[in-house]
Amino acid sequence: MKLGSTVSRTLGAVAGFLSISLAAAADDNPKNLSCSFADGASWSYDAGAFHSKPPAPLAFTIENIDLEKQTATLKAAPGAVAGKVSVVRAINANHFLEVVNEGFLNLTTVYDKDETTGKHPAVHSRHLGIVGSPVFGQYTGFCSDE
Repeated sequence: MKLGSTVSRTLGAVAGFLSISLAAAADDNPKNLSCSFADGASWSYDAGAFHSKPPAPLAFTIENIDLEKQTATLKAAPGAVAGKVSVVRAINANHFLEVVNEGFLNLTTVYDKDETTGKHPAVHSRHLGIVGSPVFGQYTGFCSDE
Protein backbone atom coordinates (compact mmCIF):
# COMPACT_ATOMS: atom_id res chain seq x y z
CA MET A 1 0.00 0.00 0.00
CA LYS A 2 2.83 2.36 0.79
CA LEU A 3 4.28 1.91 -2.71
CA GLY A 4 0.89 2.64 -4.32
CA SER A 5 0.46 5.92 -2.43
CA THR A 6 4.05 6.98 -3.27
CA VAL A 7 3.44 6.31 -6.98
CA SER A 8 0.13 8.14 -6.75
CA ARG A 9 1.75 11.21 -5.14
CA THR A 10 4.59 11.18 -7.68
CA LEU A 11 2.19 10.99 -10.63
CA GLY A 12 0.08 13.78 -9.12
CA ALA A 13 3.15 16.00 -8.73
CA VAL A 14 4.26 15.33 -12.32
CA ALA A 15 0.76 16.09 -13.65
CA GLY A 16 0.65 19.32 -11.64
CA PHE A 17 4.07 20.39 -12.93
CA LEU A 18 3.08 19.64 -16.54
CA SER A 19 -0.17 21.59 -16.28
CA ILE A 20 1.68 24.63 -14.87
CA SER A 21 4.36 24.36 -17.58
CA LEU A 22 1.80 24.02 -20.37
CA ALA A 23 -0.26 26.94 -19.04
CA ALA A 24 2.84 29.13 -18.94
CA ALA A 25 3.82 28.08 -22.46
CA ALA A 26 0.29 28.81 -23.75
CA ASP A 27 0.54 32.35 -22.39
CA ASP A 28 3.71 32.83 -24.49
CA ASN A 29 1.93 31.95 -27.75
CA PRO A 30 0.92 35.03 -29.76
CA LYS A 31 -2.71 35.44 -30.84
CA ASN A 32 -1.71 37.39 -33.97
CA LEU A 33 1.38 37.26 -36.20
CA SER A 34 2.60 39.55 -38.94
CA CYS A 35 4.64 37.53 -41.46
CA SER A 36 6.94 38.57 -44.29
CA PHE A 37 8.89 36.41 -46.69
CA ALA A 38 11.63 38.00 -48.81
CA ASP A 39 13.55 34.92 -49.97
CA GLY A 40 12.71 31.66 -51.66
CA ALA A 41 12.03 30.16 -55.05
CA SER A 42 9.05 29.28 -57.16
CA TRP A 43 8.67 26.64 -59.80
CA SER A 44 6.30 26.17 -62.69
CA TYR A 45 5.87 23.22 -65.01
CA ASP A 46 5.95 23.82 -68.75
CA ALA A 47 6.94 21.80 -71.81
CA GLY A 48 7.78 18.68 -69.80
CA ALA A 49 10.07 20.33 -67.22
CA PHE A 50 10.03 22.39 -64.04
CA HIS A 51 11.45 25.91 -64.28
CA SER A 52 12.62 27.91 -61.25
CA LYS A 53 12.62 31.63 -60.61
CA PRO A 54 12.81 33.90 -57.54
CA PRO A 55 9.37 34.73 -56.15
CA ALA A 56 8.10 38.22 -55.39
CA PRO A 57 8.23 39.14 -51.68
CA LEU A 58 5.16 38.03 -49.75
CA ALA A 59 3.47 39.33 -46.57
CA PHE A 60 0.31 38.45 -44.63
CA THR A 61 -1.07 38.23 -41.11
CA ILE A 62 -2.23 35.20 -39.16
CA GLU A 63 -4.88 36.32 -36.70
CA ASN A 64 -7.18 34.93 -34.01
CA ILE A 65 -4.80 32.04 -33.31
CA ASP A 66 -6.46 29.54 -30.98
CA LEU A 67 -4.09 26.64 -30.38
CA GLU A 68 -6.59 24.75 -28.25
CA LYS A 69 -9.27 24.80 -30.98
CA GLN A 70 -6.57 24.52 -33.69
CA THR A 71 -8.00 27.44 -35.67
CA ALA A 72 -6.81 30.80 -36.99
CA THR A 73 -7.50 33.21 -39.85
CA LEU A 74 -5.14 34.47 -42.54
CA LYS A 75 -5.37 37.91 -44.16
CA ALA A 76 -3.41 38.43 -47.36
CA ALA A 77 -3.73 42.24 -47.21
CA PRO A 78 -5.23 44.92 -44.96
CA GLY A 79 -8.97 45.00 -45.52
CA ALA A 80 -8.98 41.60 -47.26
CA VAL A 81 -11.47 38.92 -46.26
CA ALA A 82 -9.77 36.55 -43.83
CA GLY A 83 -9.47 32.90 -44.81
CA LYS A 84 -9.93 30.05 -42.35
CA VAL A 85 -6.78 28.21 -41.33
CA SER A 86 -6.29 24.92 -39.49
CA VAL A 87 -3.50 24.73 -36.94
CA VAL A 88 -1.32 21.67 -36.40
CA ARG A 89 0.86 21.90 -33.32
CA ALA A 90 4.39 20.53 -33.30
CA ILE A 91 7.36 20.61 -30.97
CA ASN A 92 8.90 24.10 -31.29
CA ALA A 93 6.55 25.12 -34.13
CA ASN A 94 2.97 25.55 -35.30
CA HIS A 95 1.79 24.71 -38.82
CA PHE A 96 -0.96 26.85 -40.35
CA LEU A 97 -2.74 24.97 -43.14
CA GLU A 98 -4.95 26.84 -45.61
CA VAL A 99 -7.04 25.22 -48.32
CA VAL A 100 -8.05 27.98 -50.74
CA ASN A 101 -11.32 28.08 -52.69
CA GLU A 102 -9.92 26.29 -55.73
CA GLY A 103 -8.67 23.44 -53.52
CA PHE A 104 -5.02 24.46 -53.63
CA LEU A 105 -2.90 24.26 -50.51
CA ASN A 106 -0.80 26.79 -48.56
CA LEU A 107 1.26 25.79 -45.54
CA THR A 108 3.05 28.14 -43.17
CA THR A 109 5.29 26.79 -40.41
CA VAL A 110 6.12 29.28 -37.66
CA TYR A 111 8.89 28.25 -35.28
CA ASP A 112 9.49 29.36 -31.70
CA LYS A 113 10.79 32.90 -31.29
CA ASP A 114 14.53 33.37 -31.83
CA GLU A 115 15.67 35.26 -28.74
CA THR A 116 18.49 36.92 -30.73
CA THR A 117 16.19 38.56 -33.31
CA GLY A 118 12.93 38.62 -31.36
CA LYS A 119 11.21 37.13 -34.42
CA HIS A 120 9.80 33.72 -35.29
CA PRO A 121 11.64 32.02 -38.21
CA ALA A 122 9.03 30.83 -40.70
CA VAL A 123 8.63 28.86 -43.93
CA HIS A 124 5.70 29.26 -46.34
CA SER A 125 4.83 26.83 -49.15
CA ARG A 126 2.22 27.22 -51.87
CA HIS A 127 0.96 24.42 -54.08
CA LEU A 128 -1.33 25.47 -56.92
CA GLY A 129 -1.92 25.21 -60.61
CA ILE A 130 -2.43 27.74 -63.39
CA VAL A 131 -4.33 26.63 -66.48
CA GLY A 132 -3.73 23.00 -65.55
CA SER A 133 0.03 23.36 -65.00
CA PRO A 134 1.66 22.79 -61.58
CA VAL A 135 3.05 25.86 -59.84
CA PHE A 136 4.58 25.89 -56.37
CA GLY A 137 6.72 28.13 -54.20
CA GLN A 138 8.81 27.86 -51.08
CA TYR A 139 9.51 31.03 -49.08
CA THR A 140 11.65 31.77 -46.03
CA GLY A 141 11.11 34.68 -43.68
CA PHE A 142 9.94 35.76 -40.26
CA CYS A 143 6.78 36.37 -38.28
CA SER A 144 6.48 38.91 -35.47
CA ASP A 145 4.01 39.16 -32.62
CA GLU A 146 1.43 41.87 -33.35
